[in-house]
Amino acid sequence: MRLAFRTAAALLAGGFLLTSVIAASAQTQGSGPPEQGKQKPPDQAQGEQGAADKITVEQEAEARALEEIEQYKQAAARLSLSAGSAECVWTGRRIASLLWRDDVDTARRYIDIYDRFGCSAEHLKLAFRCLIQQGPIDPKAADRLAARVHRCWIDPDGSTTAASQATTGSTAKSGTIPN
Repeated sequence: MRLAFRTAAALLAGGFLLTSVIAASAQTQGSGPPEQGKQKPPDQAQGEQGAADKITVEQEAEARALEEIEQYKQAAARLSLSAGSAECVWTGRRIASLLWRDDVDTARRYIDIYDRFGCSAEHLKLAFRCLIQQGPIDPKAADRLAARVHRCWIDPDGSTTAASQATTGSTAKSGTIPN
């Protein structure tokens, strides 16, 4: 008899709990059906948003690819064959970036590939020197580093950018060294 009483009490408590959860759920959803035309079902809205995001991601990737092709063309037009060929530009910029980030071991592996292509070791030295002379850059700003490496690859003897000149000028006056 005690077992039957405990079971009945447990079933009754479970029933109350279930009805209170259902009532609370109904209150949070609203009393009537969703309005037609004003709000799309969540699955449909997510599908359209996902498709729009996919299109913009594909467009951005295509724009980056076209920009990269233009950079290779620019390097081929301005530099000698040993520094301006696409394989030399590709590996050389990566070596300079890796050295900047203190990843010397990986840079050394790329240097083996760079040498195998017959690329100019002197141009790599000049480009890295240009990169160093422009001063510090935010380590989290990969795009800015890539742009600076490319500028130094194309024109390693060129003057520093206006931003780095302003930084250098302001730190020279105050007597501090930028980090």
